[in-house]
Amino acid sequence: MAKNSSSDAQADALHKLRHSLAHVLAQAALKLWPGTKITIGPPIDYGCYYDFLFESPISEDDFPALEKEMKKIIHQAQTFRRDELSASNAKKFWKDRQQPFKVELIEDIVKNERVKTVTQYANIGPTGEETFVDLCRGGHVENLKEIPVDAFKIMSVAGAYWRGDEKREQLTRIYVAAFPTKVELEQYLKNREEAAKYDHRVLGREMHLFVLSEIVGPGLPMLAPRGAIIRQELENWIREELKRRGYSFAYTPNIGRADLYKKSGHLDFFRENIFPLLEADDSQYVLKPMNCPHHMEVYKSEPHSYRDLPVRIAEFGTVYRYEKSGQVGGLTRVRGFTQDDAHILMRPDQMQQEIEGILDLSFHIYRTLGFNDFTLRLSLHDPAKRKQYVGSEENWRMAEETLRKALGAMKLSYVEGVGEAAFYGPKIDLIVRDAFSREWQLGTIPQVDYNMPARFHLHYIDEHGEKKQPIMMHRAIFGSFERFIGVLIEHCKGLFPLWLAPVQIAILPVADVHEHAAHDLEARLKKEGIRVVFLDHAESLGKRIREGEQQRIPYLIVLGDREVRERTVTVRNVKTKKQVVVPVEEFVSTIMRDIRERKLEASIGIST
Repeated sequence: MAKNSSSDAQADALHKLRHSLAHVLAQAALKLWPGTKITIGPPIDYGCYYDFLFESPISEDDFPALEKEMKKIIHQAQTFRRDELSASNAKKFWKDRQQPFKVELIEDIVKNERVKTVTQYANIGPTGEETFVDLCRGGHVENLKEIPVDAFKIMSVAGAYWRGDEKREQLTRIYVAAFPTKVELEQYLKNREEAAKYDHRVLGREMHLFVLSEIVGPGLPMLAPRGAIIRQELENWIREELKRRGYSFAYTPNIGRADLYKKSGHLDFFRENIFPLLEADDSQYVLKPMNCPHHMEVYKSEPHSYRDLPVRIAEFGTVYRYEKSGQVGGLTRVRGFTQDDAHILMRPDQMQQEIEGILDLSFHIYRTLGFNDFTLRLSLHDPAKRKQYVGSEENWRMAEETLRKALGAMKLSYVEGVGEAAFYGPKIDLIVRDAFSREWQLGTIPQVDYNMPARFHLHYIDEHGEKKQPIMMHRAIFGSFERFIGVLIEHCKGLFPLWLAPVQIAILPVADVHEHAAHDLEARLKKEGIRVVFLDHAESLGKRIREGEQQRIPYLIVLGDREVRERTVTVRNVKTKKQVVVPVEEFVSTIMRDIRERKLEASIGIST
């Protein structure tokens, strides 16, 4: 089906509520600390934030007073008035109020968007007085009384550099959670508290999955052997799927000449995310931020007929992006990561089929891993900011319409995000909700690109013997293995499906007389390719069970007198805490089937 208009209306109403609350937050901060400099305050997926330059530091101790002032403002039932000012008058307005960040924003708007006017929104009090003004594009509630005073909460305070530039002013960012009802806020706070128990950085350390080392560098995580198993299983699985779907694999180097990235446009449009250039052999080199320019050269290396298309080039390619050191953390925000990347070169008549194929693959991958709650966002360019994009307006319209058509053909609901496209093309983003109802933008499925094939002069020979330019699509299902594993750790609470678990089975002989039978079972399972550990009787059975549970090993197998005598195993399902006795042959055949079928839930010990 087409876009869900009801969902769109709800999302728009929530956006307006959160946007309006950001204005309330700024107004309250100025009331309590009049010398404060204000910057920006956008809505975010659970509320809003605002960045301030305070004369003196504030802390969580100030939250109660700030919340009280915000509620007081809301109770005044203030409304919004839209004002359109010339850029020069707007700059004078903010200079007079000694708000330099707003002046800088106006200068950038005029420069980048080539406009002569800007809009501001004034809060109007109950007697018609102007209580607060902000530089803003709009999208607010009609009246602040529409914001429920019991459905928002100041969550945290953090540092943030102006414009993300470490050389600029360090600001104070205040985060607020905001929802339409008190019940939804309480559920969010409950989910947040529950999620904190399963922070992937904590579980990763307890389960020995990955290593963060200051001497290696911030944002450069290393997967330990057990974490590497998870990645290998994901890689092997998606590699099998891609081969079945007609993909070929390439390997490309981790650096390339700067000329390559000038040609692709990345040095112009993506420069702030690229590490400083390297010098060698009288040339400049770039630490690879993207795989696509290399893949363009792979495609160009041989001639192509219309019969050869589509050409699907895949690579598990490691890339490097310069994230600010204060913003990196764990596996979910890193500087070096490996994408499950692919670039598809095709004829125009093949676009819709390829888009549908990518969507089908994505749904299969995500649902197998237990992600069933997701949103599709059609990320479009903003026509008002054409300087931010490459390529013709006609190609952008064609690409966006083809993506819409594919979504419609598959009867998929989606939302549109104007301004969310990359600089070279529109895309469909898959946003998943995890077990704690948090949203994660993971895969890009897919991104249409007319521009890079033109920049690299790619072509194929059509049925009339003429040269034609192919259309390209970028796509990544996991996004990056590192980030996806971080999200998956928390989503699963460390209890991975049997096929994906780093250690699948632990064998626990009750005493030394049972070790021979236990080692025989261990050898048999290893022969079948099962990842198994042997926990001998040197420690008490209870302690070994607790160790297995802490390591979140799906099955703990206990062997005692009865089990050896009857050729059975006592199986403890660590996730359900249920314990059952199963014949050895049945146990082996069941786990082999569950692994082969990549079942989300282990079959043994599900019920009593």
